[in-house]
Amino acid sequence: MPEDELTLTGLRATAHHGVFEHERVNGQEFVIDVSVWLDSRAAAASDDLSQTVHYGILAEQVVAAVESDPVDLIETVAERIAAVALANPAVLRTRITLHKPSAPITVPFDDVSITIERSRA
Repeated sequence: MPEDELTLTGLRATAHHGVFEHERVNGQEFVIDVSVWLDSRAAAASDDLSQTVHYGILAEQVVAAVESDPVDLIETVAERIAAVALANPAVLRTRITLHKPSAPITVPFDDVSITIERSRA
């Protein structure tokens, strides 16, 4: 089965994840890149949105998942996002990159991120 890749890059969410109290109180911006693999042939042939991933809805679901229920680790948030993507029946596998550009690091840096890949069990 062919796997086509659909990617959303640079989704932004404000959330309160982190180990430190100031992260939980003040919150910070997280940036999310989501790729999903699917077979898009039926949707392309029929021009039917219901046969593919509605990327607008996926974007809203991802941001809502990031903004909910604060946790300590970005690893935990990345797993949550992957579960959201895989909940769509058209999605065969996903790659999530979660960026935390304002992470509490004491040296100059551009970004901290984790990338995970998950597929249907």
